[in-house]
Order: sequence, then C-alpha cells, then structure tokens
Amino acid sequence: MSHVMACIDASPAAPAVCDYAAWASQRLGAPLSFLHVLDQVQYPQRSDLSGTIGLGSREHLLEELAELDEKRSKLALEQGHLMLEAAKARAAAAGIADAQLRQRHGELVDSLAELQQDIRLLVIGRQGEASASLGQQVGSHLENAIRTLARPILVSCGAFQAPQSYMFAFDGSATARKGIELLAASPLLAGLPCHLVMVGADTNDAWEQLKAAERSLQGSASEVRLAIRAGEVEPTLHAYQAEHGIDLLVMGAYGHSRIRQFLVGSTTGHLLRSSDSPLLILR
Repeated sequence: MSHVMACIDASPAAPAVCDYAAWASQRLGAPLSFLHVLDQVQYPQRSDLSGTIGLGSREHLLEELAELDEKRSKLALEQGHLMLEAAKARAAAAGIADAQLRQRHGELVDSLAELQQDIRLLVIGRQGEASASLGQQVGSHLENAIRTLARPILVSCGAFQAPQSYMFAFDGSATARKGIELLAASPLLAGLPCHLVMVGADTNDAWEQLKAAERSLQGSASEVRLAIRAGEVEPTLHAYQAEHGIDLLVMGAYGHSRIRQFLVGSTTGHLLRSSDSPLLILR
C-alpha cells in the first residue's frame, strides 16, 4: 500500500512536518513512513584523499582524516535515528501507532525517486536543515522534489493547524482540471469547504470553467464557493485567502514544457516563498 511519507531532518520545520503527516495519514487511511536521508556531500561514507595535492606522502594524516569522516558520518546517522524515533513518538501521540522508519545515505531527491512507487503523498518542510536560515526562501531539496516526483506534495510553511477549509488556485488549464479530479477522488480534503478562485478576466467562459470544476467537487467538498479576481496572481490569491480565513492553498505544480515551466513554475515558486499556510501541490 502507498504511504504518506514525511521527510525528517534537524530543521525547525520537522515538528510541523510530523503533525501534518500524521493528519494526512489519518485522513487518507494510509500507512505513515518517516524518511531521513544523510547528505552524501556533507557526510561521505568513505573519503578517498589519496589524490589530494600535498597529502600523498602523509599516510598517517590521510588515515586520520578518513577516520574523522567515518566518525562524523556515524554520529550523523545516530542523530538521524534519534530524530526518526522522536518523529515516531510524536505520531504515536497523534494516534498513529505503527509508523515506519527509513534512513538512507545519499541525495534526498534520488531516494524519493527510488521510493516513488511507495509514496501516496509526500510531506516536507518548505526549508530543510541546510536552508533553515534563509527566511522564506524555498529549499533546493523541495524544488527538486516538486520537479522530479509525480506525486502530490504537502508543504509545511509554519506551525501545524489541521485545515478546516481550502482554496484551489484554478486557471482552467489541463493541469488544474486534473487537480480537480484528484481532489474529487481523494479523502484527504473530503468534507471541507472549498474556494475555487481564478485570477484573471471576469468572462462567461471563465465562469463556465469554474462551474464545471464545481460540479466535479460537489460529491467531495461540503460546499464550493466560486470567485474571479483581477490582479497579480500571488498577492490576489493571498488577499482572498486572508479575507476568508482559508487554511490550505491547493495548486498545480511546475509544467513540463519550458514555456509552461516559466509561467506556472514561477507562480508556484512565488507562492511557496510568500505563503504562511501549508500548500498542497498536485501532480
């Protein structure tokens, strides 16, 4: 069975990631897995310094450096194991008694790609351990995961709060229509009120697209509100979200073509950087 998979590290985002993952696991009725990946660059498994200039004749120094790298790697693995155990205990307190723990060595995005068949929903913080000091900038691991995985991704952007409503940023594209189909078929947000919001011209065609999406969600959402707003996409969506007290923003991810990646990808990135609430990115 596909899992809700949560990426755990030593960043301040980890507790909220645990909580959102436990919430999603219960909503989906899916098993929960916590994943910790030890960075290959920062903690190499075995250093080969034999070709380093100036060190070729200093075998004792090479041995000491190799031993130091090995010790650092072992300590980091132990720290990761402790973080995973803490995440499991936090999930147990939220009602998830049998969360699975996974630890790997390498690149996060490579590990996620290998595990993709086991992932139903990925939960990850906006910033990881390496980028936690960058304000609201999006961590490189998250960007790579969004571009690589063909799975929905729930991004934690602050403290956990169980969503009570959600807004879908709808643009009428094939990606957006596919996202509506995914939401309609999933129990993740079933029973919550939905706001379908389009930013653009107020035309009959736009309303027809919104109404078609509304019909698709009528068996899932407790109610569906439609809105068309003029303005720049990012501030307009955030203003609507604040006005209606919406907990969760849902949108499509980066497109595949270079043009669509520029148009849609940039919007996704901007919303990720500026959002104070979690985002569900659909693929």
